[in-house]
Amino acid sequence: MTYPTLKPSARTYDPGNWPVKTYNSMSGAEVRIRYGDKRFNAKLTLQYQNIADTAADDFLAHFDAQYGTYKAFTLPTEVLTGWTGSNYIPNASAMKFRYGKAPTVVSVRPGVSTVSIELTGVI
Repeated sequence: MTYPTLKPSARTYDPGNWPVKTYNSMSGAEVRIRYGDKRFNAKLTLQYQNIADTAADDFLAHFDAQYGTYKAFTLPTEVLTGWTGSNYIPNASAMKFRYGKAPTVVSVRPGVSTVSIELTGVI
């Protein structure tokens, strides 16, 4: 099952950091070592406001199909609709994500819900 192709109402992105280890000596001197050339632990939070309950079900079904936070997946290009910057979510069609936690569904009124998704980037 693929990730639903709805356009999010709001999007928050934290690009993560490079793998760095800091060592401190007893004298207070600090040494920092970078252990890789790619960022890790990027966070992408998506919110889908006032969508049909059937669309909210699609997000829950996708979460189940990924075995919760276990499997990684790619996102459709619709997730980035509205962003015109060039330094945002590098190569989103190739970058994989996994769920950080289960989707949160809030019932707005009968038949309408708001869904919040928290994703973690996977190298």
